Amino acid sequence: MKILVTYFSKTGNTEKLANAIYEGIDEPEKEIKPVHEAGDLSLFNLIFCGFPVQASSVPRQAADLLKKIPASCKTAIFATHGSLKGGRLAVTAFDYAASLVKGKVIGTFGCRGKVEDAILEHLARSPEHKAWVEEAQGAIGHPDAADLEDGRDFARMMVSKSRFSQ
Repeated sequence: MKILVTYFSKTGNTEKLANAIYEGIDEPEKEIKPVHEAGDLSLFNLIFCGFPVQASSVPRQAADLLKKIPASCKTAIFATHGSLKGGRLAVTAFDYAASLVKGKVIGTFGCRGKVEDAILEHLARSPEHKAWVEEAQGAIGHPDAADLEDGRDFARMMVSKSRFSQ
């Protein structure tokens, strides 16, 4: 089985998670690359694609890659976000990401990631974003060691699942 871990990361949060996922894959044929270096996706049986959730959506760079994954390839999606785990904004982004993939999405994984101070400062000026800004401040220090270990576990589970899913 040939596996690619690819990611778009603006602040380094998603790159940290991508590295943990890569470490969790116990297969000889694996690669890790940023989305802009992913290359020929048809060479892979399983692709892990990661991104930071931005405005409850998928950044263009990751969305463009998700659309290019061949239907014959299995996909696992991961993301970092400022929301609480399982929060509506992150779930919306995962749903959208999965809708872009032609083939089978075998799983998703998300963990908190520190949001850029400039973004929080900008959003804090709007009353409608105040509650989310307070929620996102709780993501400081993430992804942490527990998040990264969960990412490694996710990788192992997805590799196992990809062997048995059609």
